[in-house]
Amino acid sequence: MKIGIPRSLLYYYYYPLWRVFFEELGAEVVLSSHSAKGILAAGLKNAVDEVCLPVKMFYGHVLDLVGKADMIFLPRIVSVEKREYICPKFLGLPDMIRCLKNLPPLIEVDINLYKNNKDFYSAVKNIGNIFTKNHLDIWGACLKALKAQKKYFKLMQMGLMPSEALALIEGRVEDKSLPDGEKMNIALLGHPYNIYDPYISMDIINRFRAMGAVVATAEHVSGKIVRNYAARLPKKLFWSLGNRMIGAAFHYLEQPGISGMVHVAAFGCGPDSMTGGIIERYAHSSGIPFLNLTLDEHTGEAGVMTRLEAFLDMVRWRKAAFGS
Repeated sequence: MKIGIPRSLLYYYYYPLWRVFFEELGAEVVLSSHSAKGILAAGLKNAVDEVCLPVKMFYGHVLDLVGKADMIFLPRIVSVEKREYICPKFLGLPDMIRCLKNLPPLIEVDINLYKNNKDFYSAVKNIGNIFTKNHLDIWGACLKALKAQKKYFKLMQMGLMPSEALALIEGRVEDKSLPDGEKMNIALLGHPYNIYDPYISMDIINRFRAMGAVVATAEHVSGKIVRNYAARLPKKLFWSLGNRMIGAAFHYLEQPGISGMVHVAAFGCGPDSMTGGIIERYAHSSGIPFLNLTLDEHTGEAGVMTRLEAFLDMVRWRKAAFGS
């Protein structure tokens, strides 16, 4: 059986977990194509108007799997941390996608860890039952998947980007040397599906690298450090991804090697409007160069490049003037 996984949204966080679990149960995992103009066009044609750019792109990735997969994995992700929630649009994804025509069957399960892990184990059992009734095989596949996910997070905390960590896990490349930090160090903050999707982000990571910057993201910081720094807010945010960005931002603002900070947001994202504003205020009070970059389907490449170049010029001027 071929299980399709859209190369979008939380794919950038949990793909190793999903891939290993399905493969251990005997399925073949099929990914949608890389984000491109055609995939976005299909998403724009079929998505509701009110959703943000990443969700519109997700529509396109789902449609790209039609004819390639026997089933499409589409969990309803409510919460992945205790007493925190994921963006509301993730809750409604299965309902929105189900309205598309000619789709293969969807694997829909609820993932809600707001109170405890009970729903996670229930979801594992429900998915596993599609492939086998042997509970030992299901839990064995789950344990191997969790191990692969832990390794993936560890590689990113060492400084690798998701594509680099996946290539290393899958044996497609040899281990590479990590950034040495001798050049400008830029903290790049944003939801993983905004900054790691080269099409949505205009390939911002490689553009920064080509201009002489070493890029650090929230995924390079351990969960424990992120939570400790995020706890400095007077009131805890109840969005998991927003908490991760704020915790990482506070951490990087105290690192003397960070030369500048960039926040990438999707136009129309309510949580980003709040978390981005908080990060911007703290960055300005710290005296660190800051750029807020808002993207949608109309964003032009030339405009983004101009802003990135101007931002790095400001960082270089500050380093020359103040030596930091």
